[in-house]
Amino acid sequence: MSHQTVIVLDFGGQYNQLIARRVREQGVYCEVKPCTTPLAELKARNPIGIIFTGGPGSVYDPAAPQADPELFRLGVPILGICYGCQLLAHNLGGRVAPAQSDTAREYGKTATHFDPDCKLFHGLPAESVTWMSHGDYMETVPDGFRLTARSAACPNVAIADEARGFYGVQFHPEVNHTEHGAAMLRNFLYEICGAAGDWTMEDYKERAVRRLREKIGDGRVLLALSGGVDSSVAAALLAEAVGPQLTCVFVDHGLMRLNEGDEVEAAFSQWDIRFIRVNTEERFLSKLSGVTEPEGKRKIIGEEFIRVFEAEAKQIGRVDYLAQGTIYPDVIESGAGDAAVIKSHHNVGGLPDYVDFKEIVEPLRMLFKDEVRQLGRELGLPEYLVSRQPFPGPGLAIRCIGEVTKEKLDMLRRADFIFRDEIAKAGLAGTMDQYFAVLTNLRSVGVMGDGRTYDYALALRSVTTSDFMTADWTRIPYEVLDRVSVRVVNEVPHINRVLYDITSKPPATIEYE
Repeated sequence: MSHQTVIVLDFGGQYNQLIARRVREQGVYCEVKPCTTPLAELKARNPIGIIFTGGPGSVYDPAAPQADPELFRLGVPILGICYGCQLLAHNLGGRVAPAQSDTAREYGKTATHFDPDCKLFHGLPAESVTWMSHGDYMETVPDGFRLTARSAACPNVAIADEARGFYGVQFHPEVNHTEHGAAMLRNFLYEICGAAGDWTMEDYKERAVRRLREKIGDGRVLLALSGGVDSSVAAALLAEAVGPQLTCVFVDHGLMRLNEGDEVEAAFSQWDIRFIRVNTEERFLSKLSGVTEPEGKRKIIGEEFIRVFEAEAKQIGRVDYLAQGTIYPDVIESGAGDAAVIKSHHNVGGLPDYVDFKEIVEPLRMLFKDEVRQLGRELGLPEYLVSRQPFPGPGLAIRCIGEVTKEKLDMLRRADFIFRDEIAKAGLAGTMDQYFAVLTNLRSVGVMGDGRTYDYALALRSVTTSDFMTADWTRIPYEVLDRVSVRVVNEVPHINRVLYDITSKPPATIEYE
C-alpha cells in the first residue's frame, strides 16, 4: 500500500520547500514537482490534492509559468497560494491586474478578515494576521467562486469554489508570520482532500528497510561517513537493512569539534557494520599550512578528502553500491532529471574510477532535514548525533580565520565547547537553530594577572531561522553571555576578548568564511 500523496506544483516560489514541509508536518506525504511536469506524470501519482506555490511572475505575462488547463478537470482539490491563487483566477475566467496604488498591493503582516463558513477557515478566528507579498490582485473573481477573506487594502484576499474544491489565498499560510496558517493547511488536507494522515516516520523506516534489502540483496555497500546528521542517519538505516554488507569510511581530518570523532565512532560501534576511521589530522594540517584564503582552504580540504577516501576504498575490494546522504532539498534545488547522479558525484568529490558499483543508493533522498532527524531517533541514534547542528564540510577550518594551525584549532574547540555547554546548562539549546564560536584573526591588548596580554578575540554566533535562507541573531540573556566570557578567558589560553555577533542574515551570512 502506498501513501496518500499531495503534489506541490512549483511556480518559482521561494517557499516551495516550506510548503512541502508544512504538509508533511500534518502527517500527509507530499512531493514538490516543477510546474512543467507532464500531466500524465502527475496523474500517475494519484494525488489527493494539489497546491500551487507562489512565484515572482505576473500571471498575465505571456512569459510567466502557467498551469496545464487539464489540471482543473482532474476532479482533485486545488489550493493556490499567492501567485497560485492568481493563476486559479486567471485560468478560470477571472481577471488579474497590477495594483495601481497601495489599494490591493500588500507586503508583510496584514490584519485579515475571514469567512468562517469556508472549509479552509473552519474553526478559526474571524480575524487574524497573515503574511502578504503581492503586487498584483484579482480584479475580477471567476464565476462559481466567492470571496472568503478580505483586508483593509484588498477585498479579494481569498476565494473559494467549494463545489469543485478550488481555493485560493493571496497570503502565505506556510510561513510562521501567518497566524493559524498551519490550521488552514490542515483544513485543506483533512476537510477538503480527505487525508488519512498515513505519513509517519516509523512507517517510513519499515518501508525503507524493506526496500533496501530487496534492492541490495547480497551486495556490498560503501558509504563515506562525514559524521554529520545526514550521512549518520543514512549509515544507521543501511546498517539496519544490510548490516555487515555495509562499510563506512569515516575520514577524521582533525577539523571537527571537541570529542566529535570519538562520539561518531562510539555511536556506530553498536551496529554490525565495518567501520573504518581514518585519522588524518597531520596530513590535512600540513596541506593547510600557510593558507589563509577561505576558498583555498575549502579546495584543499575537499581534494584531500577525495584522496583519503580513494586510498581506503582501494583496500576494501569489490563494491556493488555507493551510498550517500542526499536529502530532499538537494533533489528539489537541482531541478534536473539526472540530478541524483550530479549530486552523487559532488557529494563524494568525484567518484573513483576503480570503484565498480551497480548503482548509487540514496535512502534519504525524499526526506527533509527535520524528517531525517526523526528517522535517526526511530533508528536509535543518540540525541547528540541526531540533533547536531549544521556543520560545514571543511569543519572548523572556516571558523578559524586566517591560517589554520593545531594550536588555534585546539583553542577554538575548547571555546566552542564552553559556549555550547553554557547554552545547554541554561536550557536554551532548543531555542536557537545554530550557535558556535569563531576564532578571529584579531589580536588585541588585555590585562590578566596584572600583566599585559596580546591575544586573540573570540566571536560567538547564534541565529534563529526556519529555513537558513534568512536568519535573525539570537537574543541570548546577558548573564549567559557573561558566564561564557568568564569561562573562555579563564579556561582557554591565548584568548583575552569575547565578542557577540548581532548581525542578521542578510546582510551577513551565518558562517564567517
